[in-house]
Amino acid sequence: MKVIIDRFEGDFAVVETADKKTINLPKELVPNAKEGDVVIISIDKEESDARKKRMQALVDDLWVD
Repeated sequence: MKVIIDRFEGDFAVVETADKKTINLPKELVPNAKEGDVVIISIDKEESDARKKRMQALVDDLWVD
């Protein structure tokens, strides 16, 4: 999903979606951004799967006799 930074309000970047909705993102998620910048929001499936495997391994280690 691509969003455009419309403005900054306090600790938030107000972004506009393709369907003209606005969403507040914490500034720390876009530290060097300026008004008008395009931000891409995506899900990293590979990293998510790897993280799930690491967490499952930790849980499995808890139950080893």
